[in-house]
Amino acid sequence: MKDFKYDPDDLIAALATPWAESALAVIRTTGPDCISAAARIFSPSDKLDQAAGNSIVYGYISDGEVKLDEVTAAVYRAPRSYTGQESVEFFVHGSLPGIRKILELLFRSGFREASPGEFTFRAFLNQKMDLTRAEAVQEIISAKSNQAQSLALNRLSGSIENSINTIKSEVTDLLASVEIQLDYPEDEAEMPDVEAGETKPIVGKIDRLLSTYRAGKIYQEGVRVVLAGKTNAGKSSLFNLFLKEDRSIVSDIHGTTRDYLESWISIGGIPVRLFDTAGLREADHPIEAEGIRRSNEIIDNAHVILYVADAQEGITADLEAFMSAYKEDSRCLYVWNKIDKAATAAPDGFIKVSALTAEGFAELEEAIKTVVFRDHYVPGNEPVIDSMRQKKLLEEAREALNRYSQALLDGMPMDMAAVELTDALNALGEITGEVTSADVLERMFSNFCVGK
Repeated sequence: MKDFKYDPDDLIAALATPWAESALAVIRTTGPDCISAAARIFSPSDKLDQAAGNSIVYGYISDGEVKLDEVTAAVYRAPRSYTGQESVEFFVHGSLPGIRKILELLFRSGFREASPGEFTFRAFLNQKMDLTRAEAVQEIISAKSNQAQSLALNRLSGSIENSINTIKSEVTDLLASVEIQLDYPEDEAEMPDVEAGETKPIVGKIDRLLSTYRAGKIYQEGVRVVLAGKTNAGKSSLFNLFLKEDRSIVSDIHGTTRDYLESWISIGGIPVRLFDTAGLREADHPIEAEGIRRSNEIIDNAHVILYVADAQEGITADLEAFMSAYKEDSRCLYVWNKIDKAATAAPDGFIKVSALTAEGFAELEEAIKTVVFRDHYVPGNEPVIDSMRQKKLLEEAREALNRYSQALLDGMPMDMAAVELTDALNALGEITGEVTSADVLERMFSNFCVGK
């Protein structure tokens, strides 16, 4: 593991915007007595040092008598800041040499460069957010579609945390009932009944959350959709229609696409990595043959395969061979393209499309969504998980609850069965960060951007 530093008592600084020329850039700083430390390189220094929290100050960043930049500084006083510590965010001009000089000055003035995710790590330590919200911060940054960003914002607002806390509360109530019976086994007072079936509603809620995992990963990571078919079937035209731009060369000459093209698009909020592949045929040219070989590899690894057939040619031997080879493959959708040029009836199960006029295109997009979410939960407004860490811990909690129920059915002593309830609570607590090792935290936050 890299030697990251996460000492919350250090003063840290980092560029929070991309390292690129821009109109403005944001440099974040935080730590104990951060405002006074930042004021030492700011002019007028007393104006920044005495600024109220949640205010903006205008001035200059200066290295001694030399002014480095004209800036504004947003001042946050603890605990009302992102990290829960004092913080100053400098809004500077987006000149790369200027940014570099300011950062070097900060590092000479008592700040160190922030490790990846260290600002969010401090927010977690200072109870500004739990681990599920911290994970959502990075998910918002990496979201590849509007829907992915919306789901991540829902997690940032606490939807997962609230769901986990509800489940924990129910497990805690159950454990309390068990402990009462253990502490007062012969008490004549009315005791709460403890039965094996009491875990079923709790396990049901866990299963509901777990059922969202695949949808969450789809929206966060996306799926691979491949356009396949013979040369001149209209794959490149369809590729351009998906992109809404002329990206792929369209020609009547066979074998124009000799390698694959790819681009990210969004279909119904699903991030899609779309591939336009070389036409499938016997190739004489070695370059085209290599392109076809690569196309077959991409097809093998696709989530959805769109086999594009030319309506002008009708059913061909190539189409029949492909359908025979992939007849049991649920990933395949068959597209009857060029319906604007031919009146040939589409075979049953084919989606009729014109890449030229976009007729049938909406139906094709809906068919792709159906294949992607076949037999899986499609998210509405409910919490959706996409973290493998959260999934594994939910599974651990479910298994512990099932072991508890089985222990009661097997007639095991109640004090031994109660251990399983404690294990379930520990797994749930680790999801939100109540019970988490330093190694787990470091591994998680090290995947964040520097400056976040």
